[in-house]
Amino acid sequence: MKIVIQGAGAVGSHLAKMLRAEGNSVTVIDDDENRLSNLAMMADVSVVKGNPSSTRVLRDAGVAKADLFIAVYPSEMQEMNIVGALLAKQLGARKVIARINDEDYLSAENRRYFHDMGIELMLYPEKIAADEIVSQLKRSTSSETMDFASRSLQIAVFKLDENSPLLDLKLIEFVGRFTPEQAEGFRIIAISRGGATIIPKVDTVFQYGDLVFVVAMSDGFSLLVDYFGQNNLTVDNVMIIGANAIAEMVARRLAKEDIGVKIIELNHDRCIELAENLPEDVHIVNGDGRNSDLLFEEGVKDCDAFVALTGSDETNVLACVVAKRFGVPRTVAEVENTEYVRLAEDMGIDCVINKKLITAGRIYKFTLGSNARFVKYMRGTDAEVLEYTAGEKSSITKAPLKDIKFPEGAIICGVTRAGKSMIAVGNTQIEAGDQVAIFALPHTVKAIDKLFK
Repeated sequence: MKIVIQGAGAVGSHLAKMLRAEGNSVTVIDDDENRLSNLAMMADVSVVKGNPSSTRVLRDAGVAKADLFIAVYPSEMQEMNIVGALLAKQLGARKVIARINDEDYLSAENRRYFHDMGIELMLYPEKIAADEIVSQLKRSTSSETMDFASRSLQIAVFKLDENSPLLDLKLIEFVGRFTPEQAEGFRIIAISRGGATIIPKVDTVFQYGDLVFVVAMSDGFSLLVDYFGQNNLTVDNVMIIGANAIAEMVARRLAKEDIGVKIIELNHDRCIELAENLPEDVHIVNGDGRNSDLLFEEGVKDCDAFVALTGSDETNVLACVVAKRFGVPRTVAEVENTEYVRLAEDMGIDCVINKKLITAGRIYKFTLGSNARFVKYMRGTDAEVLEYTAGEKSSITKAPLKDIKFPEGAIICGVTRAGKSMIAVGNTQIEAGDQVAIFALPHTVKAIDKLFK
């Protein structure tokens, strides 16, 4: 696939590296020599220097023959992204995507308006991140989870600590502790250990610090929660440090659901702005969220969740560690440096938010077949969760799963057929129209895509 990316900033560079690693032809346009030079040293991509909204520059980048054009200039350059996307479409790009920074553009009417002009997808990374934070705060456990198949199936990740009943057990021994009926309701799909993702076998032994990925029927999920030692949690009070756009959207959403919110922000003018924009029951405190004494005075010990959204990765990580020591059961940190994500997770932070990874997941599905419905990254692994709909002539429907040459490094989690969901096993046969959830390492995705075409 030929892909042209407008913008070599953080999001554009990450996308370029990821899409090139999948074997796509990638060209990146930017008017900043330093950004292009840094990207060219990190990834085998073509670069074009010039004004990204110039038709000459777009033609030089090969937009006319592009399968996908992605306009992801920094958030303050929204107009350039929209203009670039519209021009790329007129010049011949098959599909175009534009990054925006105005939530109003995502209304149904405005999305339809831009779609009619040729922009297939508009992305607001900050809103995507805010939605993810709210979703994680509303979970009943401290583990990261995701729903699919109309919420009848869930994938969760559990971290094994020193008190975990799974330590030193083989997978087959763990499953043997449940009745056959109970065991049919879940499946261990992967283990993340030491930076590597393992698709487990029956003799795989669980170790301290493992991140264990499980797929389960929603009505049986509580059984696993109890077994992994995770406590049910209702979030009623949230403390947020940092007052960026994500924080404002999260606070507004939580306030609508009658969840108490307190925001601590160092910039006085921003505090006044928030006080004017947010509901009255959102409490705004002008102060330094790095100060543990201030956090204590403002009642961090009484909070159910703590969210760190300052402009500093280090501050966000350390503040969450402090909140954990104060006894806050759930912590969320925004971490923009992808190299810090694993470190933050190892330090016990419950949920790490990275706009680049989340946005990349949304864009990535445009490089797959039309049957790919959903893509999500989960903590602790570079694997993706994909949801496909099997076609009439898909290779995946030709035999039971045990007889399908499915790529190593991927596993089918669950299947939904006619509104009824099931955990996938070796004897499961995929049928046309089935919705299939897959946990896959990046190098397997193209092979999986072919099985569903």
